[in-house]
Formats: sequence, structure tokens, C-alpha cells
Amino acid sequence: MSRELGDGHRRFLQTLMAVVFYFLQCIPDKLDDFIEAINSRLQPMFMQIRKGMSEENGRQYYALVNMAETDITRMTSDYADNELELFRKTLDLIVSSENGKASSTDILNSTDTMTSKKLKKSETEHLLTRLVQDNWLCERRGEYTLSTRCIIEMEPYIRTMYQEQVKVCHICHNIAFQCQICENPSCGIKIHNPCVARYFKGRVEPHCPACDDFWPHEIPEVRGLRSQSKR
Repeated sequence: MSRELGDGHRRFLQTLMAVVFYFLQCIPDKLDDFIEAINSRLQPMFMQIRKGMSEENGRQYYALVNMAETDITRMTSDYADNELELFRKTLDLIVSSENGKASSTDILNSTDTMTSKKLKKSETEHLLTRLVQDNWLCERRGEYTLSTRCIIEMEPYIRTMYQEQVKVCHICHNIAFQCQICENPSCGIKIHNPCVARYFKGRVEPHCPACDDFWPHEIPEVRGLRSQSKR
């Protein structure tokens, strides 16, 4: 039976409808029940609130997702067919890379293999700027990564299309692109950078949580949290 929604539920849902995704600092167990109550009402409308983690700072974000739309079809109202083809090629580059990144040079070169209308260099650069502005990609020093929004909304598609390549974090069990990898050849687990920071915090000699080998990578600092939303 669907739970009754209070004013708090309605305000939270209205916020998600007004922004692309939202970060909220709250007690996790209470928040999970809070989201579950809203999702029980959204289910008949094929909508769902999903949670995802920023691979950059470890913050938890929430997005309102249309479940009736599949994979990249949710982007068809905003992008042309050839633009979506280049986005898929960018996704291919990012997922297949070791570090979860695709350089602008590699993305520009991938236009040579497009089957739809080829994009010019200036058109490709403009498209990449739009994808960053729309929170599908992130860019830093000429390298592109998947945004938190993209990971939340595209996770089922990514898990289906890249079953052999997708990496899963050993700590939080979500797909991981920005991560550290155990160097033991018989282990090789992946851990998100923020999960690494939290798991190894305060440990003098970090060891792999799976095989107990020494963890040789630099341990990042746990970053502070603050509420924010993305439009």
C-alpha cells in the first residue's frame, strides 16, 4: 500500500522536478525511508528517485528519473541523432579507459568513424560544451568524465551495454570510473576515490580489504559536505 505523503515529501519532490539533481545532507536511514515513501507513489507514473555518488567528492545526489525512457533515448529531445552518436562514442571511450576519462583529442578523432552526418571540429567542441552544461559530462584540463547525473540516469544502460568492461566499487558496490585498483594480479578490486578516502581514513598502513595486500596508492582526503543542487 502506498504511504501518505506529507508536506516535506511534496517539497522534496518539487525541488527534484525543478533541478537536474540534488544533494541533501541527512541521516541515511531516515532518508532512505523518506525516498521509499515518495517512490511508492511515483511507481504507477513510471518515475523513480534514484541515488548516486559523486566520484569527485563522494557526496550523495538524488535525481528524478523517467523509467519509461530507456538508455540514451531520454536525450533525444535535446540532441540530434549525430550528436547522440558522438555521445555514445564518448561513452565507449570513457568506459573502456583505465582511468575513466576520454581526452578531447580522442573524442574529436572518433568523429572519423561516425555513420551518421559527421560533425565538424567546431560542432564537436560546441557539443561537448553543451554536454558539460547539461550535466552529462564533466571536463577538466581537456579530459572528459561521466557526470553524477549521467551515472545515475544511465547506470542500467551502462551495466547492460558494457557488462565485460564495467567496474564495480568493492566498498559501495556501485559502478566506478574514477577509482583505485588493487595491484595484486589475483585480486584487482576497484574502489572509488571517495570510498578509498573514507575506508582508509586513520589507518597507518592501508591494506586491500579483499586480499590484505598493502595498498600502494595515495590515499585522498575526505572532503567536507555541503548541500547543493544542479540545474
